Amino acid sequence: MARDLAIDLGTANTLVYQRQRGILFSEPTVLALNKETGAVLAMGEEAWQMIGRTPGYIVAVRPLRSGAISDFDVTEKLIRLILQRSGVNRLSRPKVLVCVPSALTEVERRAVEEATLSAGARSCYLIEEPLAAAIGAGLPIHEPVGNLIVDVGGGTSEVALISMGGIVTNTAVRIGGFDIDAAIQNWVRREYTIAIGERTAERMKISIGSAFPLAEEKKAELRGRDLGTGLPKNILITSEEIREAINEPVKAIVTAVIECIGASPPDLVQDVLTNGITLAGGGGMLSGLDMLLSQQAEVPVHVTKQPLEAVVLGAGKCLDAFDSLKSMFLAG
Repeated sequence: MARDLAIDLGTANTLVYQRQRGILFSEPTVLALNKETGAVLAMGEEAWQMIGRTPGYIVAVRPLRSGAISDFDVTEKLIRLILQRSGVNRLSRPKVLVCVPSALTEVERRAVEEATLSAGARSCYLIEEPLAAAIGAGLPIHEPVGNLIVDVGGGTSEVALISMGGIVTNTAVRIGGFDIDAAIQNWVRREYTIAIGERTAERMKISIGSAFPLAEEKKAELRGRDLGTGLPKNILITSEEIREAINEPVKAIVTAVIECIGASPPDLVQDVLTNGITLAGGGGMLSGLDMLLSQQAEVPVHVTKQPLEAVVLGAGKCLDAFDSLKSMFLAG
C-alpha cells in the first residue's frame, strides 16, 4: 500500500513528506535536461550544481516561476521523478497533498493537479501555503484568535491572517528569495560593472546579506566577470552594500505585511499585537528580516524553528489528520 505524500512544490526548493516516515528529501526545484532529446539528466541538488556550468545542449530548468507552473511538461517530469524517488510505482499510487501559493489562479491550480495526477498520483489535493506554514509552525489556527503568518518563499511572499481554520485576510506578492538574488546581481553589475551568476548572488545573500543593520558589519570577497575586459575580477563587498542592493524587494515584503494588517478586522489585529507575527519560508531566514518587520509593523516577530520545512511539515500534519482537516483543502 502506498504511503500518502505531501509535496511543497516551491519555486526554489521542493520538499517531500511521507506519512509515517517524515521528510524524505529537500532539494532545489531544478531539472537538468538534454535540450535536443528532452531527456532528464539530473534533478535537485545535482542539477543545481550544473547551473551556469554546462555545455550548450544541457539546460538547467526551473519549472516554476513565482510559485506557478511555467513549463507544464517539465513540471510533470519533476513530479514523476519525485514520486519515483518516494517509492511510488504503478502498483502503489498514493494520495498526494500539494502546497500551492494562495495567489494562484484557478487555471494554475488545475495545472498543478493535472501534472500530479498524470505523474502517477491516485488523487491530488491542494492546500494553500500560508495555512500549511501556520500548521507547521504550531499556531493555534482552529481557535478564534488572529494568527499572522508571513511565508517568504523563492518566488512569492504571502502574508495571511488565519482564524478558525481559515484565511481571513491575505496579501501575496510575487517577490521572494530569487528577486533578492537578482537584485544583488543587478546592483553588482551597475555599481562595479561585474557580472555574477545566481549561485554567487545567493551565496552573498546567505553569507553577508541582511535586511537590518548588523551589530558588526561583514565583508566578503566576490568573484565575477569584468564587463569591460571580459576577464575574471575579485572585489571586496560589504554587508551594507548588499543591504542597499536588496532594499527594494525587502521593502515590498514589508509593505505586504503592513497592508495585510491594515485590511484585517480590528479584534484579530489586537491578537497579532499581543502574540506577534510568525515568519516562515526559506526567505524568512534572511538575517535581520524579523527585526525590520518588527520595527516597521510595530509588532513582535518570531521566526519559526524550521522556516524552510514549516510548509511541508504542516501539510504532513494534514495527511495524518486527513478527514478532520479536509475542509481546509482547496476545492478541485
